[in-house]
Amino acid sequence: MILASLLFAFIAAGLHVNIFTMESLTWTTPATWKRFGLASQADAETTKPLAYNQGFYNLFLAIGAFIGVGCVALGPGVSAQQVAGWTLIFSCCGSMLLAAAVLALSGKKYLRAAALQGTTPLLAVVLGLLAVAG
Repeated sequence: MILASLLFAFIAAGLHVNIFTMESLTWTTPATWKRFGLASQADAETTKPLAYNQGFYNLFLAIGAFIGVGCVALGPGVSAQQVAGWTLIFSCCGSMLLAAAVLALSGKKYLRAAALQGTTPLLAVVLGLLAVAG
């Protein structure tokens, strides 16, 4: 279960790096703004500062999850390093999961994106809880 949790946390972090890239680096390219449901280049330019900021939130969650995975994977037995790692995984992946829930509650058109964004952190958290409880 530990390995599966770490794998899903790693995948969730990778996905959030990809979201960061779209929101903070390629937001005004047609392929990106169309993916996010914007109607025009003008809309992309108008929302660029908001997307830029949101992208960095996603990057910071990803970095925390990556560090958490590393701490658990490389930490000896039951150690402060592993506790810190699980804390980062539960915090960062839990935040990703809650953000996906908020997205899902924003409207039916966001359900697919919310499922994509929330599935891997959900699995990381659930499997991680089972691993540390067992």
